[in-house]
Parts: sequence; C-alpha cells; structure tokens
Amino acid sequence: MDRARWQRVLTLVPICLALAFSLTAMGSSHWCEGIRRMTKPLCQDLLGGLNCIHFSRTNSSTGRRHDDSQAVQYIWETGDDKFILRRFHAGLWHSCEENLNSTGERCRCFLGIVPTEGQGVLWLSIGAEVLDIFLILTGAIFLGFSVCCYHSRCNWFKVDASVAILMVLAGLLGMVAHMMYTTSFQITVNLGPEDWRPRTWDYGWSYCLAWGSFALCMTVSVVTMSRYTANHEEKPRAQKGGPYPQHNIPQSEASQKVWQTGAAPRPVGQVFMNVPGHPPPGTGGKVSMC
Repeated sequence: MDRARWQRVLTLVPICLALAFSLTAMGSSHWCEGIRRMTKPLCQDLLGGLNCIHFSRTNSSTGRRHDDSQAVQYIWETGDDKFILRRFHAGLWHSCEENLNSTGERCRCFLGIVPTEGQGVLWLSIGAEVLDIFLILTGAIFLGFSVCCYHSRCNWFKVDASVAILMVLAGLLGMVAHMMYTTSFQITVNLGPEDWRPRTWDYGWSYCLAWGSFALCMTVSVVTMSRYTANHEEKPRAQKGGPYPQHNIPQSEASQKVWQTGAAPRPVGQVFMNVPGHPPPGTGGKVSMC
C-alpha cells in the first residue's frame, strides 16, 4: 500500500467514528439530565405505616366498612417535605423519568412536551441533525470507495477536496443542530407543562457525543484541506524536475574567446603571451614578461 492510499485509510477512521457518535446521540435520550420536583402522591403505605393515616367508616345503608385511607395525604408535612425529587433525562425524541417505586422509567414524547413557541426550533434541529448524518455518511462512502477501488490513475486531489467540503458542511450543520436543540429545551423549561419542568438540569453524555462528532468532522476537514494544499503546491515542482529549475545561461563572447585561445588565469603582475612557432623543449610555449 502506497503512502497516498494509507493516508486516506487513516482519514476514514475518524469519519466513521464521527458517524457512530452522531447516530448514537440522535437515538439516545440523554441530551439533558436533571431532577424534577413533584408533589407526593396519596398515601400508599400498608396498614400501620408511619407516614399514613388510616381510617374507615361504616356505610349507614349497607352496614359495610369502607377504607378511605387513600383520601388522606401527609397532612402534617409542609414546605419541601410535601415534594419528592425524581431524576429525568430528555433527548430529541423522548423524555423519561423515574417511577415512584424506582422500578423502571416512564417515557413520553418530547415533541408533545415542547410548547408551540419551541416546536419549530426543535424540528429545525432534527432536520439539521439528519443532514449532518447524511453528509458524514456520504463522505465515508466516497472515501471508502476510493480506497477500495484504488488504481494508479486515481485523482487524490479531487478526493481530498470533496471530503474536506463534505466534512466542513457536516460539522457546521451539526453545530447549528446542537444549538437549536439547546434553545428549544430552554424554552420548554420556561414555558413547558407544570408536571414536567425540571428543578435543576445539565447536559448529558449524548450531548457530549454530538459535539465530539462536530470536533471530528472539523479536524478531518482541516487535515484533508492541508494535505490537498501541500500536494497541489508540490505538483508543479515535480513536473519541472526539482524544486530549483535549471536555466540556460548564455556565455559571453569574451569568455568563449578566452577558452578557445587556451589562455589560463594569471596572477597579478604577470602577462602571458602566445609565441608563434615551435617552442624549445622543456618550455611551455608561453613567455612571461614582468
């Protein structure tokens, strides 16, 4: 596997991870978690319990005794003692809270809880989240197909540019979706039904996964765009044969005549002259005159 193909395989890993994060976050109901305060229900303890007043009365017509313990409700408790705290969590689709007996959860549709003022914002958030997942999936399929169907004529410049554009669009759509969901949830907290409004709340692990997907998309976009820019700058250099192209520098006529006459460089103060004829043996054919 050559270097270009190996780099694209490594780029495919964070894209698949971002897709998994987005799918998990969208299907989960742990975007926001908190505690909700509710009024204590009617007395549910057994006969003789410490927190219940049990009494019965006799029906004058039938003579039967009726247990009216359900009509008594903690008459000696006031203030915060009249309420109980239950944990809840909400997502794009559902809002779940603990049951009174702490065995399981009771869930309801979050779209039915959001007031009219926030339903449009929530639908825009869901639409942006769906487009975010679609763009990430498209980028993963395109890059995976390019790696699997590799051939020597594959234009990796277009692959890098396409993946960078898809990932930056997916990241921006994901950011918009998360911010819109936060807005719709805050509207629901302030204007939602009384039997749902939380006392305290914070962001959950699904919300963190959604922003993790955004971070991965933007990182992949920056890396692929940097690689595209570097390869685009190196391509003209490779076509010219090197980073420093050689140019033909014409020699001057004077230098050409010097090399043709066989003149050699001379030190300062000496003059070399060519003497016609045959020089005697042992002499170099040149006479030095000071």
